[in-house]
Amino acid sequence: METTRQNKIARLIQKELSDIFLRETKSMNGVLISVSAVRISPDMSIVRAYLSIFPSNKGNEILENINKNSKAIRFELGNRVRHQLRIIPELRFFIDDSLDYLEKIDELLK
Repeated sequence: METTRQNKIARLIQKELSDIFLRETKSMNGVLISVSAVRISPDMSIVRAYLSIFPSNKGNEILENINKNSKAIRFELGNRVRHQLRIIPELRFFIDDSLDYLEKIDELLK
């Protein structure tokens, strides 16, 4: 169970990461990255960010690129939230495939 502080920090990080990805993907035509969920560890040192990537067939390639550039993303995040957080947590990114899962279930039920 997450504490109120964890929830507030997770929402803040989700908002800022969404803004970072929105700004960075403007140059990439046809690619949309949204941050669907953010979970933070109890000691506030590790963030697991779940990304929804469109088109989903490029998902693994884009996620690999994001993981290679996670230090630069963490630096950008640190510049944005330096007045709210004392320590910027380590970022780990995962693909959120819940929408693909829902589509598959929907097709199976038809």
